[in-house]
Parts: sequence; structure tokens; C-alpha cells
Amino acid sequence: MNQSERVLGFDAAGVVEQVGSAVKGFKPGDQVFYSGSNQRDGSNQTYQLMDEQYVAHMPKNLSYEASAALPLTAITAYETLFDVFGISTDAEKNKDQTLLIINGAGGVGSIATQIAKAYGLNVITTASREETIEWSQKMGADAVLNHKSDLKAQFKEQQLKQPNYIFCTYDTDGYYDTMIDLIQPRGHIATIVAFQNKQDLNALKAKSITLTHEFMFTRAVHGVEEQMYQTYLKDVAEKIEQGVYQSTLNNVLEGLTVDNLFKAHQQMESQAHIGKLVIKIAD
Repeated sequence: MNQSERVLGFDAAGVVEQVGSAVKGFKPGDQVFYSGSNQRDGSNQTYQLMDEQYVAHMPKNLSYEASAALPLTAITAYETLFDVFGISTDAEKNKDQTLLIINGAGGVGSIATQIAKAYGLNVITTASREETIEWSQKMGADAVLNHKSDLKAQFKEQQLKQPNYIFCTYDTDGYYDTMIDLIQPRGHIATIVAFQNKQDLNALKAKSITLTHEFMFTRAVHGVEEQMYQTYLKDVAEKIEQGVYQSTLNNVLEGLTVDNLFKAHQQMESQAHIGKLVIKIAD
């Protein structure tokens, strides 16, 4: 595929129009949601071709818009928590573990908070504006810190436990030294944000810290364990239907138009958006 001519867009929800002869789990008319792939054209179009392994039946109790807000960010969070950090699926075994999420009100931070809480972790997030603090609390955070102030001082003032894990979803360079200061010895830091500058990896040595980059499309790019996308989405749908998770949808633009695509990209690039934004293509 010519990447310069690629249709953009990733996660989406909709109705199955047709299936290939090898597809076993879906039929025309099924309501589904999926993460999308950086190896195919994206979801900013009326019809989209998608591999079965990336798709799951969407939650029965959610709208298409609310369902579309979940897949990419939820899979990113699942991969970070279970594949990278290796937390247990037994919530009881995680009850003494603490996770710090940098930027708890973003799309990834919002769903990661819910998943971590559902699986027994204590969750501390960061935010700064009144509306982002309230949103992060709504997502289930046990404590919300102001990331425009000294995080280390706030940990001390509130007598918060040093995190076993830190999930950075914003400005890895800016928080690099702070994360190293905050994390427990032999702790694990994961980030979804690429470094913009050179950082001293030797700074990780004294605490034996593990640092991992999380990239949801690694499985897609290398063609490994792609069935895990569907496995994680099935768990998301189940937890939504059980009332354990809620959608992170916070804004809907009506109609797949050039103006709406421009507005959506502007909002996301402002880095001030809360939760997820969805474009509704059709009824």
C-alpha cells in the first residue's frame, strides 16, 4: 500500500456487510467494533476491509458511537497492563500493586484507569484542569495529582505509595526524570509517546528500572499474535455489558465531511481533548 495515499482512521464500529469464505466468527448484519490496522486503509470511509482477528462483536448495551471510542485505546491499555507489566488476571493478586498514569483524562488514560481498577490495582493519575480532574475521578482513579505541580511533593504530602508501574501517555521526555524518581526499585515504566530528545538510559540502573515502549500495531506490523486484538476486545465488550467499564466517548461530530475531519484533527492535535472523539458517518 502506498502510505502517502492511505485513508486515515483506526478504531470504529459498524455493521458487517460481507464476509470472506474463511471467516468463521461473523456474518452479514453483525454489529462489530474493531481497532483498525496501520497496514490497511483506515476507518475514515463508509466501507472498510478488516481482518477478522481485529474485530469483535460490539457491546450490546452501547451505541455505535460509544463502541467506536474504545478499541484502539483499550487494546493499548490491555497490552500495557498484561503484556508489558505482566499483571495478573486475578484481581486479588494485584491489590497491593500501584499504577501511576501520566495524563489520566486522555483516551488511553481513561480506559487504562478502568481496566487497572477492574483488575485490582490502586490507580493514581495526573491531570490539571478542573474538568480533566473530574473526568479522571469519574473513570475510577483513587487519587488525581496535578501534573503542573511537583508530583514527587504531592506523593509525599498525600502519603501515596510509590508506584510499581508507571504508564506514560504524554510527554515522555518531560516526565522522564520524575518517573525515575517516583517509581519503586525494580519498577516498570511503559510509554506510548516516542522520545523527542536523547535521554540517559544509565539513570535507570540504580533502581533496576525496566523501560518499555508500547505500540499497539506491533502485532499488525510483524504479523504475530494478531488474534490477541480480538481476545482483548471480547473482554472489553463483556466488561461493558457487565457494567464494569464505561465508554470513554466525550464528543461526537455528525457526518464524515472534510470540515469534521479537520475539526477532529485540530482537537486531537491540541492535546487538550478529554476522553475520545468520534465522527458519526451515518445512522
